[in-house]
Formats: sequence, C-alpha cells, structure tokens
Amino acid sequence: MELINGKEIAAQIKMEIAEEVQKLREERGRPPHLAALLVGNDPASETYVANKEKSCAEVGMLSSVYKMPENITEEELLKTINFINNDDEIDGLIVQLPLPRHINTSKVIAAVCPQKDVDGFHPVNVGRMVLGQPTYLPATPMGISMLLEKTNIDTEGKHCVVVGRSNIVGTPVSILLSRNAKNANCTVTLCHGKTRNLSEICKTADILIVAVGQCEMITGQYIKEGATVIDVGMHRISDPSKKSGYSLKGDVKFDEVAPLCKYITPVPGGVGPMTIAGLIINTLKAYKKLIEN
Repeated sequence: MELINGKEIAAQIKMEIAEEVQKLREERGRPPHLAALLVGNDPASETYVANKEKSCAEVGMLSSVYKMPENITEEELLKTINFINNDDEIDGLIVQLPLPRHINTSKVIAAVCPQKDVDGFHPVNVGRMVLGQPTYLPATPMGISMLLEKTNIDTEGKHCVVVGRSNIVGTPVSILLSRNAKNANCTVTLCHGKTRNLSEICKTADILIVAVGQCEMITGQYIKEGATVIDVGMHRISDPSKKSGYSLKGDVKFDEVAPLCKYITPVPGGVGPMTIAGLIINTLKAYKKLIEN
C-alpha cells in the first residue's frame, strides 16, 4: 500500500505557480487577486477559507474575504456579488458553500460572472466542461485528476467507480475521467444513494472515488484488492485525546481499507490540499484571461 501524498504534490504545484506569479507581477504591476464570500460562522467553512488565504499568500497572490452574517438577505448577497463582478482588481470569486437555507444557492452561483467563477460551478462553465471546451474545472475534480497524474496511476481502460453524484465532485469527476484524454479514458460507473448492490459494484473498481458525505461508510467489503482509492470525505469527529478536541475522518474506513489497496489518499492530507491547488490554478487562469465565455 502506498499513500498518495496530496499535501506534498500540492506544495510542488504551488512552488511552480509562485514562480509564474512573480514574473507576471513584475510585468503587470499587480498579482492575481482571489475573493471569497463567507456567509455565517460554520467552523469547517471558516477553516477552508483560511487555508485558501494561506495558499494565496504562499504563491504571492492577493486574497480578500467578504464575511457576511448568517441572516444576510439574498438581495444583499447578490449586491455584493455584483460589486465584486465589476471590480477589475479582483480576478476570481468563490462563494463558500453551503449557504444558509433561506438563500437560493443556484441563484447565487448563477450570479457570479462566469469569467470570475474559479470554482467552476456556473452553468456556463459546467456546460463548457461537459463539451470539453476551455473552462474553469471544478477544483476538487481537477485536484483528483492531478493526483492520479502526478502519482503515475494508469487510468486508460480502467474501471472507475464514483460514489456520490453531487454537481461539485461526483458528476464532474465522472465526466473528466471518462473523457478521451490523457490521464482519463476510464470506464466510469456513477453510483448514488439509490444504487443497488453498491458494495458489489465498488468491488469491481480499479479506481474508487468516494464523495458520498458519510463518515467511514466504505469498508473493506467494498474494495477490490490492489485498487486505487480516492477519499474526498472530511468529517470532524469528537476526540478528547486531541488538543483540538476532534479528529478528521473520511468517507473511507482507512485502517480497514488501506491494507487492501495499492494506492490510497489519507484524510487529511490527500484530496483537500489538491482542491486548493486547483483553485489557485483557476485564479491564475482568470488573471491571465485564458478563459473567455
């Protein structure tokens, strides 16, 4: 069994980006600028946004966080998005999800300017991804693709099972890995909450990507020996033995699954750092105006 070290791979990618940002900053007079909208006080969201700020600083990019109260109205939130859309000094904009229930998430995502939508969630960018046109790829699926590439995992002709069909991870990663392209060409099975005989299907996977949102749901009985397992899940579990008071677990029961695998991502330190690396790459594209919708 070999761990796929997402933290290490992301650090290498960020070093390369930092060199390019420095050159561009000297040529253009300012660095790329990423803005994040954070609504409410969800601890996981706050941590994630803080990590994005830290990564921006590491590569020489600017970052701004617009913190909004939990009870902000949808109208006020849309006004802020419009303000950022029209700020020529801001290249990329992300809206940290989830949003409070009283806000229409689809409406908010659609309000983000497609050229600044570095999360790759806008319907225009999703459509371009499906068609294989230049666009901003959703950061987590992009990060997963880069993990497979950097680890030299052969994907061509392999059976990839994706557990979870969200618009953010499961569906887009199934599209990317089924594409006729380098580091893709998988035969993909997309599973979800209504899938029958899930464990039997997962056990046929050469590559198993789990983004189901249920802590340690995937156990050894789901795993084909010698498979590659990518765990997208992240859950805070109370743990008095830790200084923080909690431990981080994935959707995969690591101790039981890892001995069966050829490759596996840890939690933390696997997919998470690569998601942020993907976001940084998209922000650089936005700054360079490589994507025109």
